[in-house]
Amino acid sequence: MTPQSDDPARPGPHSPSPRDIPPGLHFVSTPIGAARDITLRALDLLAGADVLAAEDTRSLRHLMEIHGVSLKDRPLVPYHEHNEAQALPRLLRALSEGKSVVYASEAGTPLISDPGFGLARAAIADGLPVLAAPGASAVLCALTVSGLPSDRFLFAGFPPAAKAARRRFLEELVRTQATLILYESPKRIRETLGECVQTFGEERRAVVCRELTKRFEEVTRGTLADLVAAYDGRDVKGEIVLLIDRGAVVQADAETVESALDRAMISMSVKDAAAAIADAYGVPRREVYQLALTRPRTGKDG
Repeated sequence: MTPQSDDPARPGPHSPSPRDIPPGLHFVSTPIGAARDITLRALDLLAGADVLAAEDTRSLRHLMEIHGVSLKDRPLVPYHEHNEAQALPRLLRALSEGKSVVYASEAGTPLISDPGFGLARAAIADGLPVLAAPGASAVLCALTVSGLPSDRFLFAGFPPAAKAARRRFLEELVRTQATLILYESPKRIRETLGECVQTFGEERRAVVCRELTKRFEEVTRGTLADLVAAYDGRDVKGEIVLLIDRGAVVQADAETVESALDRAMISMSVKDAAAAIADAYGVPRREVYQLALTRPRTGKDG
C-alpha cells in the first residue's frame, strides 16, 4: 500500500539523532497513509542503520525527507520480486559483515503482501539476527475499525485475478471460523463482492475499508448484499481492505458428513480427510476419524 504524502496541517518534521544500531536485519513498518504514523524507533533505525533497503526506494526517500532523516552517503538498495536475485546477495553480504540493514515495506508492515519474506528467510537460514520495529498495518487497522470479531482472524491476502481461481479461493474460505481479511484492487472490488454474495450468502456481515488513515478514508459496514449495493456503479479508487465475518456453525446431519468424507477420502488420507471434514462441519475430529475407519477406502489409503 502506498504511503500518503506529508500533511501540511500537521506539525513539521523533526531530525532524529542517529543511534548505535545493533547488527542484523531490521524490518521497519512504515505508514499506510498519514506520514506521522511512523514510530520514533523506526526513525532511529532509518537514521542510524548502515544500509537501507526498500521495496520502493522513492517512497522511502520521500518519507525520510518528511521527517528530516538524511540518507547521507549510505547505500539505499531496492529490493523487490524483480531484482531479488541481484539484491539478496548484496544485503546478505552486508549482514554477514556485521552491518545493520533496515528493510522498509512500501507501506505497512513488512512481509504482509510484501516481497521481504525472501530476505527474512535467507537471513534466518544463514543464522543472522532478524528483528522488527512494529508499527502501521492495514490488516490490524481495518480489523480495529470494522466492528467484526477480533478474537480470531485470517489474513488471506489478495484473491486471484482470474475468475475461476478467485471462486475456488473464496470457496475454500467459506467455512473458516474466523474473521476473513482480504486485500483487493479497486478495479475488482465490485466483482469480488458479487462473488462473495454467491459464496458466503447475502446476509454475511462484511466491511469495506478504503484509503485507511488517508484524507478520503471510508469504512462501509453492512451485509454483503448491502456492500454490493453501496459499490454498484461507483468509480472506486484507493487501497481497499475487505473483511468478512465468520458464518454460523452449522451442525451437519450424518448423511452429509458421510458423503463429504467419502469424497475427501478419494484424494486424501484417512487422517487428513477426517480432519478436513471435522473442521468444515464442526464435528469432533475423533468422531469423524472413527467414522472414516468404517468407510470404503478408494483413495490414498485404499
